[in-house]
Amino acid sequence: MIKAFIVEDEPLARDELIYLLKRSKQVEIVGEAEQMDEAIEKIRQTDMDVIFLDIQLSSHEQGIRLAEKLMEIDHRPEIVFATAYDEYALKAFELNAVDYILKPFDEERIFHTIEKISKRLEARQEKRPQYFQMQDEKIPVSLDDRILLINVKDILYIEFNDGKTIITCRDQKYEVKESLVTFERKLQQTHIMRVHRAYLVNLNEIVEIQPWFNSTYHVIMKNGESIPVSRTYTKELKKRLGI
Repeated sequence: MIKAFIVEDEPLARDELIYLLKRSKQVEIVGEAEQMDEAIEKIRQTDMDVIFLDIQLSSHEQGIRLAEKLMEIDHRPEIVFATAYDEYALKAFELNAVDYILKPFDEERIFHTIEKISKRLEARQEKRPQYFQMQDEKIPVSLDDRILLINVKDILYIEFNDGKTIITCRDQKYEVKESLVTFERKLQQTHIMRVHRAYLVNLNEIVEIQPWFNSTYHVIMKNGESIPVSRTYTKELKKRLGI
């Protein structure tokens, strides 16, 4: 499934786009936002493949400014401009957008866009370097005034708490600048996986799994700490652990 995030300040247009995307049965809507600041905050903490972005949000060309900011993000999602204005097509091309669709939305046109997104994502997957296949690799993290190289195998878990991303290793904790989503993407070739919207855990550091409420679980790490596992990630966790 393609994970899509919608940035649109018109409720009717947003609902129509979501309806058409869901009808394709190829797209999962992972988030929505109406304004640029709200979108930036959510994008930093949401795993997504593509953003459907209106150009004219609350102010002139705010969508263009948001797209330009996304260019600065590591592993940025693909962009599809969804707008009522056709004069920004050249700018969309300069920003390497997957597509540029006009309102009112047409179902056949949306399905064509989904095909283009799929091809772009497949091409990215083929080109992705396998940096972290081995657990003895190091990952760079940004601290206040320096870049530190941390052994992947030493990481117990990574959490997002109170607006901060914290890496807990066997002997130390680090508050870093990167988002949880950034680490999830960088570490997808390792034994570290997302188990909750606020946690990534090292599967090799789990010593016990405890049933919790409403078909959820807690995993106990080697340092004795308990990490929640949400229902969304339970199936994948069991699969990865061979349960």
